Amino acid sequence: MLLSAASISDHYPDRERTVPALYAEVLGQGIFADELGYHALFLAEHHFHQYGAVPNPAVLLASLAQRTKQLRLGTSISVLPFRNPALVAEDYAMLDVLSNGRLELGVGSGYLKHEFAGFGIDAAEKRERFEENLDLLERLLRGERVTHVGRFASLDGIRLNILPIQKEVPIHVATLRREGAYHIGRQGRRMMSVPYATLDSFEEIGGLVSEFHRGRREAGLPGDLSEANSVLLHTHVATSDAEARRNAADAFDLYVATRLYAKRAVYDDVIRSGLALFGSVETVAEKMSRLAEMGVDHVMSLHNFGLMPDALVRRSMRMLMEEVMPRVRVAASDRSPNSGTIASALV
Repeated sequence: MLLSAASISDHYPDRERTVPALYAEVLGQGIFADELGYHALFLAEHHFHQYGAVPNPAVLLASLAQRTKQLRLGTSISVLPFRNPALVAEDYAMLDVLSNGRLELGVGSGYLKHEFAGFGIDAAEKRERFEENLDLLERLLRGERVTHVGRFASLDGIRLNILPIQKEVPIHVATLRREGAYHIGRQGRRMMSVPYATLDSFEEIGGLVSEFHRGRREAGLPGDLSEANSVLLHTHVATSDAEARRNAADAFDLYVATRLYAKRAVYDDVIRSGLALFGSVETVAEKMSRLAEMGVDHVMSLHNFGLMPDALVRRSMRMLMEEVMPRVRVAASDRSPNSGTIASALV
């Protein structure tokens, strides 16, 4: 099982933590993740609201690239409808070079109304914009010279002058729904999902993964794509379920208060639904083992939310790696070697 990190970088202008302090936390926790052996750190892209304070993940990840050795550096997600695909390709080709080939590129179409309004883009066009830009992004990152006249983008014989070190940059396509999972599977792409945002129960994660694999099967694709599907879950590991509640409930509810347009599922709600990794070592290990049984390859654990103190974030990160993951590996040894790989994510 792999273990990674993910950060929404939620910001609260009326509270004590400043944006520079937030960035320092994210960088420090990324360095800590590298030391602990996490697989990757994934950063979210958000605009024009306190929900997320990283408008261009490539910038912060480039800084982290110079401070880490093994940690892979990812986006969850780069919102493709907002930018020229050639600029996105250039930014992330540079990041791959600066990190010596450690880029993991998560992409999606976006969903926040105020972001589309801020960029003057009709949200009804987002899927078409995304599909067109993703095709161009993939071609550019492969080093093709691209000429294209489309509905939203035009490129005239463009080729990147700086190419990624990786021959194939891993691209993960975000979805919130089962039909999206099926579509991504049929395309032969990797899938990234955030169950908390749209699902009603933990068990529904299995259905999302099943639809992804059904799409791959129907397209005649092999079932062994590396890190084929990723799931992002808020995470706090403690010595007991009660301690996890004391540490995380207020922080999670503060985080929820910043969310726009989505379900307002507070701490007690996600405990009932199961759509978080909150609890003791035993509780979290059991849930991660169940995710592996569902066919989940990659769990992105979100430890830093709602002004959670840095010391508690790091303690949870360490417990997840050093106490939870050994239990999950033991459980996995009793299953088929093809049952799945788990990665997780921080911040």
